[in-house]
Amino acid sequence: MPDAIMAEGLVKRYGDVTALDGMDLAVPEGTVFGLLGPNGAGKTTTVRILTTLLRPDAGHATVAGFDVVRDARALRAHIGASGQYAAVDDHLTGAENLEMVGRLYHLGVQRSRQRARELLERFELTQAADRPVQGYSGGMRRRLDLAGALVANPPVLFLDEPTTGLDPRARASLWDVISELVAEGTTVLLTTQYMEEADRLADRIAVVDHGRVIALGTSDELKRQVGGDRVEVWLTSAADLEAAERALAPLAVGEPQRDPHILRVTVPVSGGVTALTAALGRLAAERVTVRDAGLRRPTLDDVFLTLTGHEADEKVKETV
Repeated sequence: MPDAIMAEGLVKRYGDVTALDGMDLAVPEGTVFGLLGPNGAGKTTTVRILTTLLRPDAGHATVAGFDVVRDARALRAHIGASGQYAAVDDHLTGAENLEMVGRLYHLGVQRSRQRARELLERFELTQAADRPVQGYSGGMRRRLDLAGALVANPPVLFLDEPTTGLDPRARASLWDVISELVAEGTTVLLTTQYMEEADRLADRIAVVDHGRVIALGTSDELKRQVGGDRVEVWLTSAADLEAAERALAPLAVGEPQRDPHILRVTVPVSGGVTALTAALGRLAAERVTVRDAGLRRPTLDDVFLTLTGHEADEKVKETV
């Protein structure tokens, strides 16, 4: 299967800040490729270069067979993009927004109008088509923005944290739309901080930190890298956190993690249910009061924490 997106050695600097430090990507046609990482990791800069909005300082990339620098003008007719914030005009109606995009793509008045109505129906916005966008909810605005990215039927779609700020229901609805697009042959590059989103949508995932890819694979492959089960215990008192971590440390096959905000201690273990039983016995011996406890498989959160040493949703200032 040919690659719809290919990048080799992308570098981008802003003064003393290196936003990209040798970014390599290869995205096969008709797949979803997830870029997973915190704010400031280089995800948005990568998207801006691949959508011709920025020039790299080094390296090269092609999208849909077009060089992102040399063939930038031609490439723009073959891609769609939806960012973290809906790029819609509040004073126009939903239909007028999409018709305007169509005319910018030189589809003509009639085809632009027809395409707008098709997309409004697809995104369940028909009833709001003739209302000004300033009255739309956040989920409606995000769906309209994604519809705008599809007006010209682009074969490659870039979604930069498309569900940021949406409630769980609106997020799930947008996931369904993305899945439908890929089933029809669209290639999607998705940046996200949501582990569940990457798990649900991405065929392959690149974990990004400090402007480069630090791990690559399917969701299951990445989880296998950190291996084993996790014992999680929730306590009734913050005063017991240190004692709980000390009690569980002998069972750990990795570093225990303490979350004081929700009174939870997580420990990588081997032995499954046997390890959970041993953990509860050790906690009881230390007179630690446990509110709840359980055994779970590793998640993408665990992958990111193991690889980078910090949480994937850690708020680092976005310089890129």
